[in-house]
Amino acid sequence: MATFNKINDFVVNAVHNMDLESDQIVVALSNTAPSAEATDPTTDGNGILGNVTEVSYTNCSTRNVTTTSSTQTSGTYKLVLTDITLTASGGDVGPFRYVYIYNDTVATPADPLIGYYDYGLSLTLNDGDSFTLDFSATDGVIQVS
Repeated sequence: MATFNKINDFVVNAVHNMDLESDQIVVALSNTAPSAEATDPTTDGNGILGNVTEVSYTNCSTRNVTTTSSTQTSGTYKLVLTDITLTASGGDVGPFRYVYIYNDTVATPADPLIGYYDYGLSLTLNDGDSFTLDFSATDGVIQVS
C-alpha cells in the first residue's frame, strides 16, 4: 500500500485559500522524487504543482476527483474523496511512482498541493490498463486537528 505524505504548505493554504468542500481536487502523476525536484515541493513555501515534474497525460483519462465529504467532528477535519480509476487509452501513461493530490481551483498560490502517495516503485499504465486510487472512506485522504 502506498504511503500518504502531507505537504507542509497544505495547512496554511487550507486556512487561507481553500474551500475543500467545493474546490476541484485533481491527481497529478510524477516519477521524480520530491527531494530530487529542482525545487522540493515538500519544503515550506514550495508546495505547488509547478514544482512537480509531471508525466504526459495525453493518453490518460480524467484526473478530476470527486469530494465525498469535507467535515469536522469534535475539532478534527476530515477530507474524504471518491475513489478514482485512471485509464490509459491510445498509448501508455507513465512511468510514475508519486501520485500528488492538489487543489485546481485556488489561483494564489496556483495549484497548491495537499499531499502525495509514494508507491515505492515506478508504474506504467499500458494502453488499456487501469489504476485505481483507493481513498479511505473511513480515514479520509487527510485529517487535521
